[in-house]
Amino acid sequence: MRLFKIPNLRTLNNLNITTIAATTQGQYPQQITSLPTHKTKSPHITPQSLHKSIASSQWHFIEQVSDTLTPTTISTALHNLRTSPALVLKFTQYLNPNNTNIECYCLSIAIISQLPSPKSPLQFIKTVINSRRFSYNDVFDGLVNARERLGMSSSVMFDLWIRGFCELKRADEVFKCFYLMKQKGVLPRIETCNDMLSLFVTLNYTHTAWVLFAEMFRLKISSTVYTYNIMINLLCKEGKLKKAKEFVANMEELGLKPNVVSYNTIINGYCVKRDLDGAQRLFEKMKVKGVKPDSYSYGALVSGMCKEGRFNEAFYLLCKMEELGLVPTAITYNTLIDGYCNKGNLEMAFCYKDEMVKKGIRPSGSTYNSLIHALTFEGKESEVEDMMEEMEREQLVPDAITYNILINGYCRSGKAQKAFSLHDEMISKGIQPTHVTYTSLINVLNKRNRMTEADNLFAKIIDQGVVPDVVMFNALIDGHCVNKNMNRALLVLKEMDRLNVIPDEVTYNTLMQGHCREGNVEEAIRVFDEMKKRGIKPDYISFNTLISGYSRRGDTKEALMVRDVMLSSGYKPTLLTYNALIQGLCKNKEGHIAQELFKEMVSNGISPDDSTYYSLIEGIQNVGEFFEKMTFEHTWLKKKKRRNLLKGF
Repeated sequence: MRLFKIPNLRTLNNLNITTIAATTQGQYPQQITSLPTHKTKSPHITPQSLHKSIASSQWHFIEQVSDTLTPTTISTALHNLRTSPALVLKFTQYLNPNNTNIECYCLSIAIISQLPSPKSPLQFIKTVINSRRFSYNDVFDGLVNARERLGMSSSVMFDLWIRGFCELKRADEVFKCFYLMKQKGVLPRIETCNDMLSLFVTLNYTHTAWVLFAEMFRLKISSTVYTYNIMINLLCKEGKLKKAKEFVANMEELGLKPNVVSYNTIINGYCVKRDLDGAQRLFEKMKVKGVKPDSYSYGALVSGMCKEGRFNEAFYLLCKMEELGLVPTAITYNTLIDGYCNKGNLEMAFCYKDEMVKKGIRPSGSTYNSLIHALTFEGKESEVEDMMEEMEREQLVPDAITYNILINGYCRSGKAQKAFSLHDEMISKGIQPTHVTYTSLINVLNKRNRMTEADNLFAKIIDQGVVPDVVMFNALIDGHCVNKNMNRALLVLKEMDRLNVIPDEVTYNTLMQGHCREGNVEEAIRVFDEMKKRGIKPDYISFNTLISGYSRRGDTKEALMVRDVMLSSGYKPTLLTYNALIQGLCKNKEGHIAQELFKEMVSNGISPDDSTYYSLIEGIQNVGEFFEKMTFEHTWLKKKKRRNLLKGF
């Protein structure tokens, strides 16, 4: 049977030479004016002819007729091709959403799921999911029907369907699909369960992970070492290290041998909690159990040592690694470099950078970011430029962290123009500014009393669809408080409520300081009360702010009452507390109470500073007699300094 009509000689003669030349070169002209304008009738495609065309790989023809196919034709052809998953996979490229239904897609998924590699079926499944044409529930029912129609016993298509959601990080649908499988009496494979658990842990769906793990146990789905490692990681993230070690014991009871990943996860958990003794004990136990530590085992300990400033021990571990033939990773070196940068020892930081290069370990963006941050903090702009140039030579692209470091450095030094110039460069390179970027820029405008510009920038951020975090809000509130515009600061607080950003203790402390700076302690007390109503516990700064506010105003009785509340709340007075009280009492001609507080301060082991002494000298009578009676073994003030302070009194 001929599928195409051969044109007659007269029609061919009507074609001009240009058209013939184009056609012989495989180029089809957009319009041939000499040909009749009526449309040729599309050939009728039956399920049998479609099956035959797919089986003989007539893909060009299938592409031409794809718009004329019906869902029934497609589904029937697919059923006939149930033993040819590779051909069906190729055919899915020609499926047209306009003439296909859920049955067509589910049959395709069920058939191509038989392929040895899951890569191509997963890609097709993710395309179906992303199209959002069908709900997860409808597709699941469609897969059940397809499985029955094809007479298949395998449940692999359900596993791949769940894995597709996992790869797309659609955790809610993943869990619902799992329950649909359970209702149909179809159990997912352990590999699928592991994918689900891993996704839930990554996305912090902690409760869901534990529910799934319990369901796996109830359904008698045998866990693997990988399963337990995922749950051990979750326990470590929750800080439950004792429970994590119990899981290792449970694995052994079940005949599963914990591997190096099992131990490394818990060792890293101890290091994160800064319990290096616990980490080292487990490290030794690991070796006793016959599990050899790897580069990551040592790297976790090196990282922990650096964070605690124990650089000699970190160096010893590094040497031990080399003795055992283990090559430190870039992460290990980055930890050492970052540790020395934080310590201010740039010489050692650069030594380790050179060492990693000698060993063939390529410095990463994190390596340069640590060094650039340390150089920026020390104000070494020329060295920072050298690092940036070196990054470019190494074909490492500066990221948002790099720009944030530079912008923050310029903001701290008050160079607003350079900071904003870097912000513009960041955007021009397609790097999205972060909350840290904007907070730094707001802070530099605050310092330069450019609050109108700060407000405009803040409004622009919101217009761009960026929801400011509490730190950014706090920066703007602080700017208005410092610049004595409390009304505007309170409006910013209302904006926080509108955008559902929850204030923290810094927010309230900043507002309290602003009110007290203007002598309006009553408003500061109102903020203090609101803070407590919201369940935010006042801290040292909260109490000291109120004490300072009352003391500056001369309300020493109220200041002492706040001090009593502070004590009853479990906070011990600090140097700032005593200085504020002593200053207020001395100004209020209550020097005798100030002297008693001074004695209390010294007896509590708090060393007075110049501010303490100047307040006392200005506020009490018989200054010389007072200082002669006092013992200063607990203070840093020398006799010579005391004499200088007392001159003229």
